[in-house]
Amino acid sequence: MAADRSDIAVHALGELATADWAGANLIINGPAREALDAMPAGAAHVAVTSPPYFGQRDYGAAGQIGAETTPDDYVAALVGIFRSVRRVLRDDGTLWLNLGDKYRDGALLGMPWRVALALVDDGWALRSDIIWHKPNAMPHSVKTRPTHDHEYLFMFSKGGPYHYDADAIREPHRTFSEDSKMRGGRGHFGRRDGTPEAGKNRGNGNLHDGRWDQAFHPMGRNKRTVWSVPLGKYREAHFAVFPPALIEPCILAGSPADGVVLDPFFGAGTTGLVACDTGRRFIGVDINRDYCDMAYRRLVT
Repeated sequence: MAADRSDIAVHALGELATADWAGANLIINGPAREALDAMPAGAAHVAVTSPPYFGQRDYGAAGQIGAETTPDDYVAALVGIFRSVRRVLRDDGTLWLNLGDKYRDGALLGMPWRVALALVDDGWALRSDIIWHKPNAMPHSVKTRPTHDHEYLFMFSKGGPYHYDADAIREPHRTFSEDSKMRGGRGHFGRRDGTPEAGKNRGNGNLHDGRWDQAFHPMGRNKRTVWSVPLGKYREAHFAVFPPALIEPCILAGSPADGVVLDPFFGAGTTGLVACDTGRRFIGVDINRDYCDMAYRRLVT
C-alpha cells in the first residue's frame, strides 16, 4: 500500500534538530556527510543510492562528490560518507550501492570495484554483486572495445545478521517454462523419478527419488544477479535518473513494510518515490537545493 506523502518537506541542515525522524518523510538539503552526522543512529532500515560518478558531471555545488582530482580521492570521499551511512543504518540494515565506471585515456578505471573493495576494507560485508543490464543503453561509435551496457549494484551489510526478504523479490521459475533450456523440458514435470539420469546429478538418490516440481519454491525462484532494467527518465531532470524498477527489489528485500529508506544522494527523488509507493518512509539528502525542490515537486504531485 502506498504511503501518505502529505508530510514531505525540504529541510536545511540547521532545521534537523527538530526533525521527526520516526514519522516523517524528509528531504534534506546539504552535503551528505554533514547531514548523515546529524541523524540519529539506527534511523534507517536500508540505504539505496547512486552517488555521482567520478568525473562524470558537474552538479553545480561546492564540495560535490565526483569532482575529486584522482580516483583515490573519490574512493576515499565515498568511504567516509558510507561510514556515516553505516552508523545511521540499523544493525540489521543493508546498503545497496549503484556505481558506473569511467574511462580515462581509453582505459577503464574500474571505479565500482575500487569503491566496493575499499568499503570492505572499512568494515562492510559484501553480500552480492549485481549486474544492471541496460537494454536501452546509449550507442557509442567506439571501435576499440565493446559498447558498455551495464553497471554494478552492490549489496552490503554491516557484518552481522541482516534483513533480507527473499520471498518479496522472487522471479518466475523458468525450468518448466517455454524458456527452459533443459533437455526433456516439461516432460519431467510432475513425474516421480522424472529427473534426468545423465549429467552431473547422475546417481544422486536424494534428487532422483522425487518430483522436480516439489523442489521448486511455490512463490518462484530466488532472485538472480543480472537485472535487465531500462534507463530511467524524468522530464524535469537533465540527466538519467535512477530507474524505479532497479530500486524496488532493493527496498522490498532490504526493509520491512513500514521501514525507512535512506538515500544520501537523492537527486530527482526516485528512491523516495519508490519508498512511498511500497509503503515505506524515506530520508533523502542532496547537496543541490534545486534538486531537492525538484524531488519535492515530483513526490507531492
